[in-house]
Amino acid sequence: MQALEALVRDASALADGEIVLSPPETEVARQMQICNACRYCEGFCAVFPAMTRRLEFGKADIHFLANLCHNCGACLHACQYAPPHAFAVNVPQAMAQVRGQTYADYAWPRALGALYQRNGLTLALALAGGLALFLVLAVVLQGQGLAALWRTSPTGGFYAIFPHNLLVGLFAPVFLFATLALALGVRRFWREVLPATSGAALTPPATAEAADAVLRLKYLDGGHGEGCHNEDDAHTLARRRMHHLTFYGFMLCFAATSVATLYHYAFGWVAPYELPSLPKLLGVVGGISLMVGTAGLWRLNLRRHPEHGDAAQKPMDRGFIALLFLTSASGLALWLARGTPALALALCLHLGAVMALFATLPYGKFAHGIFRTAALLRHAVEKRQPNPIGLGSD
Repeated sequence: MQALEALVRDASALADGEIVLSPPETEVARQMQICNACRYCEGFCAVFPAMTRRLEFGKADIHFLANLCHNCGACLHACQYAPPHAFAVNVPQAMAQVRGQTYADYAWPRALGALYQRNGLTLALALAGGLALFLVLAVVLQGQGLAALWRTSPTGGFYAIFPHNLLVGLFAPVFLFATLALALGVRRFWREVLPATSGAALTPPATAEAADAVLRLKYLDGGHGEGCHNEDDAHTLARRRMHHLTFYGFMLCFAATSVATLYHYAFGWVAPYELPSLPKLLGVVGGISLMVGTAGLWRLNLRRHPEHGDAAQKPMDRGFIALLFLTSASGLALWLARGTPALALALCLHLGAVMALFATLPYGKFAHGIFRTAALLRHAVEKRQPNPIGLGSD
C-alpha cells in the first residue's frame, strides 16, 4: 500500500511538472541542509564550498555535488552528527549511492544503464575468460589442433597468430563504441548541471584549475595534505598514491598503443617492438605502474570501512580493478613470452582481458573519472561567479 501511495504521489508530481527526487537524492538533500547549517567541513574538499552557494538542493545540484565528492571519508570522521547520532549524517555514503544512480541515469543508450548494477567481479572475470577461450579455440581451429597453442613462436610474432587487420577489426568497433557511449553520457550530465552551476562558459583559468585537481587528485588529501581515511580514523596517502599509479599507468599504456599505431600507419614500422623503442618503454613502465596500483587499490578496497561509500557498488569496483590488473599483468606476460612456445596462449589471455575491459568501460567504474572531471570543471567555473546567496567562501 505504501509503495502504491508513493507511486501515486510521484505520478501527481510529474503531472504538475515537479521533478521527483529518488530516495538517495532525497537523503543527500537532507544531509546537505544539515551540513549547510554546520559548515565545519567547509575546507575539506570542493563539495562543501559548492554546497554553501545553495539554500535548496534540486536534482541537478545533487548530481553535481555527488560527482564532485571523491569519497575521501574526511567529513565522516570529523562529523559530530555522524552515526550513531540521530541525524545520521554520512556524506560519503549518501553521495556514493547517488553517483551510482547517475551513471545508470545518464548511460547511453539508456536501456543499457542497468548494466551498472550487473557489472561486477564475476561478470568481469567471466567475460575476460570467455573471450580468451574464444580466441584459444580460434587458434586451435586455425592451427588444426591443441599443439597450435604451444609451439615455437612463429616469425612475425603475434601478427602471425592474429593478423593486424583482424585485430583492428575486433577491437576498433568496441573501443569506438565505448568512447561514444561515455561521451554521450557525460554530455547529458553536463547539460543538466550547466544551469545549476551558473551556466557560465569554460575559461582557460577554470580549465587549468580543474585539470590540476584531476591530475594531482587534489581532493584525496583529506583537506589538509595528510591523506584521507580507509579502514579507520588514521590518515593515509595510500589511496591517493595507488590511484596515481593506476591512472598514470593506464595513460602510459594508452600512449604506448597510440605511438605504436602511429609507427605502423605513418612510418610503416611494424610490430613487434623491442626495448628501447618508445612503445615498449611506455608499455613496460605503464604496465608495471598499473599492476602495482591496482593491486594496492584491491587491498585498500578489501579493508575499506563499511560506512565509506556504497557497499552495493563494491562488485563493480572490484570488477574494474581486476580487469585493469589482468590487462597489465597479461600484457607484461605476453612480452616475456615472446620467442617462446607460450606466445599464442599468452596472446589469447591478454586479448581477452583487453576486450573485456573495453566492452565494460561505458558501464563500469571507469565512468567515475569522466563524470568527476566534468563536475570539477563546472565547480572551477562556478566558484569564479558571484555567490548568489552571499554566504560561504570558495
